[in-house]
Amino acid sequence: MKATGVVRRIDDLGRIVIPIEIRRTMRIRDGDPLEIFVDKDGEVILKKYSAIVDLGTFAEEMTDSLHEASGQVALISDRDSIVAVSGARRKDFIDKRVSDAVLRSMNDRQTLFQSDPAQPSEILLEDSEESEFSTQAIAPIIVHGDPYGTVMLASVERDNPVGDTEMKMAQSAAGFLSRYLSE
Repeated sequence: MKATGVVRRIDDLGRIVIPIEIRRTMRIRDGDPLEIFVDKDGEVILKKYSAIVDLGTFAEEMTDSLHEASGQVALISDRDSIVAVSGARRKDFIDKRVSDAVLRSMNDRQTLFQSDPAQPSEILLEDSEESEFSTQAIAPIIVHGDPYGTVMLASVERDNPVGDTEMKMAQSAAGFLSRYLSE
């Protein structure tokens, strides 16, 4: 654990304020769920809760199916990072933060579709200087009106671009996950 040097008091209603600097760094937004953990030493730990991460094996099976059906790299993210990938090396994507383009797709509740390999593609990961993908489809997972994550299909091969079929596959998978998470 990393000390921040910030000390806050609990108010008479049992609330504590998380400083804006920490919320920005950790991408904690108003209304985000936080999970509370306690350990035997009396430490209280707040962790961002992600229903997408809780899908675990199911999300991996979903990306495997999408990859097999499309031949494209399939990824699922929560609001912060990639949680499942198929068709690419896991270590290159798992737990990597998503880019502003992916966040924009979620927040706008719109599918981002880039099908022309000649056009500059949106960057999927925050730390990437340029995208290794020539084409991509990013479909947001929306549960009860709130963005929870994305389903992404992306191509590294210019001769096998992501097309309308793959865009509809990403949208269908995102819709399925939306319904699954809303139950």
